[in-house]
Amino acid sequence: MNLRRLAKTVGTGAAAVGGLAGVNRALAARADPLDPPLSGDHRTYRWRGMDVAYTEAGPEDAPTVVLLHGINAAGSSGEFRAVFDELAAEYHVVAPDLPGFGCSDRPPLQYSAALYEEFVADFLAEYDSPAVLVSSLTTAYVASALADPYGDVSVSRLVAVCPTARGGPDRVTWARELLRAPVVGTALFNLLGSKPSIRYFNADHGYYDMDSVTEEWMAYEWRTAHQPNARFAPASFVSGFLNSAVDLGEALRGLDVPVTFVWGREADITPLADGRDLAEDADARLVVIDDAKLLPHVEHPGAFVEIVREALTAPASAEA
Repeated sequence: MNLRRLAKTVGTGAAAVGGLAGVNRALAARADPLDPPLSGDHRTYRWRGMDVAYTEAGPEDAPTVVLLHGINAAGSSGEFRAVFDELAAEYHVVAPDLPGFGCSDRPPLQYSAALYEEFVADFLAEYDSPAVLVSSLTTAYVASALADPYGDVSVSRLVAVCPTARGGPDRVTWARELLRAPVVGTALFNLLGSKPSIRYFNADHGYYDMDSVTEEWMAYEWRTAHQPNARFAPASFVSGFLNSAVDLGEALRGLDVPVTFVWGREADITPLADGRDLAEDADARLVVIDDAKLLPHVEHPGAFVEIVREALTAPASAEA
């Protein structure tokens, strides 16, 4: 290749990168700062140099219920928006945005399952045997924290929505590093967190009926996916680095507390057949909600809250 052709190739590549950078800047400028998605007292938990945002509501002398959202590109405690206020009428509810998500700090770490297991253990240890309501992959982090014989974590009840220990493929290092790259990675994540992409994923496996999710909420998901450093935690998720090594059934079976699974009958990412097998392995009670996928607590909040009430008031000695 002669010098003139090389210069032209370099110039074309630089222009393309410059164009991507311009698009990234424009999208970032359009994303307003993120407000907390839940109503209540908005507080900060300082953890390993990070400010972890959480919302607290309900009577302080009532039993504590910690709500832990699932992992996805636009994840936040807003996953519990449809049930938070009703639960807060009876319980002292606490809902954090996990590190790297929502209103919490999002440093450019190489996020891992171990980091979330340690965060969950430390956060739950702040409370005296709370009940836990947890979604999807985060269930594995809770199970790992509770199964640690040297840990200082105990809970009174566990309610898990479509629990799993895997949220992505086996580890793919190049995919994680590509999404972490400053210009190209940001552009790829902007595609992953675009409005059409958010709508597609919601319709494909989030909701059975898209009327259950408002345009306002999808706009919030878009904003959270376009906050500074938003791509780093999801980069580890989509590349398999947030998968947990815990044997979920074995870990949950070993708990000395009632465990309830809530499953959307039409869930396909974590199908009901897998839920039945896991419930048997974990010796857990399984409750199925019709006309729902991964988010029965959003699609059918009334029925879901009744299930939670029943689970939280069951005798501690009752079999799951």
